[in-house]
Amino acid sequence: MYLNAKGKRVMSRSAFIADIIEKAKAGPRTIVLPEGADERVIAAANTITDDGIAKVIVLGDETVAARVGKGITVINPETSEKLNEYAAALCELRKHKGLTLEQAKEALKQVNWFGMMMVHSGEADGLVSGAAHSTADTVRPALQIIKGSFVSSVMFMCVQDTTYVFSDCALVENPDADQLAHIAVSSGLTALKFGIPGDVALLSYSTKGSASSSLVKKVVEATARAKELLAEEHSEAAVRLDGELQLDAAIVPQVAKSKAPDSPLAGEARVLVFPDLNAGNIGYKLVQRLGGAEAYGPMLQGLNKPVNDLSRGCSAEDIVGLVAITAVQAQGV
Repeated sequence: MYLNAKGKRVMSRSAFIADIIEKAKAGPRTIVLPEGADERVIAAANTITDDGIAKVIVLGDETVAARVGKGITVINPETSEKLNEYAAALCELRKHKGLTLEQAKEALKQVNWFGMMMVHSGEADGLVSGAAHSTADTVRPALQIIKGSFVSSVMFMCVQDTTYVFSDCALVENPDADQLAHIAVSSGLTALKFGIPGDVALLSYSTKGSASSSLVKKVVEATARAKELLAEEHSEAAVRLDGELQLDAAIVPQVAKSKAPDSPLAGEARVLVFPDLNAGNIGYKLVQRLGGAEAYGPMLQGLNKPVNDLSRGCSAEDIVGLVAITAVQAQGV
């Protein structure tokens, strides 16, 4: 336990997220939390504000406004003076789809859509949602309003004193080899930006040809393609990448000596890339729920501005951590 800025006892934090919080405090950004009706979001917003982690805008009605502390802005999308302005801007963004002004207004009465327009317009620097919405409900308006390149996600997994990056655990359901390669490279670069070694393992049930199937072939092809991408586009980045590797060969040096003696990772991978969403989602939740790891994310990578998703099973402290990560992203990390 530790004491926050107001002397309140709260759950202890890993060194990783404590460092991210300090970086967020050094250059506070404005983060919008659309799900003001959720008690966890209210609790997180109060902690974030009390600790000076970010400036918070919460979306909700007058009942939400009555529950937040000083320094937190509450906006009701349905009565906001920005509704007409945002609706016109959304129509312009979606004119190729034939969106009408009335349709835009109706969409913007949904908190995630309104929050995305706040980020798009510069009224907020980033957005965190998902405590009470599905990933699709968060990601769909992000893709249509914020936009970006190929979008995937990472989880920051704090296991005792070591932080790992797991990807993709939330977004890309069954990536082909080329998509998996892009996920691997993006995740390695994300790790570096957050002070984690960019040592990337593409995981499989096979290590270096110990099994042969279409599932293994995809990971082998993805590894080769990822190495090409690194050489072509990110040759200066300190990313080391290898696959296909079983989990133990990726993270246990003694096992790596036996199963993959020529691997440049030598059993010290810090970025674990799963072959599909089944494996990634199950994997991170096993480590979190049975292994006691702190899990922060999913953090989306590939969007033009920071928009991040929460698990609906998150705690208020998880929200605090992801807001800090989002604020640091917004600082240009």
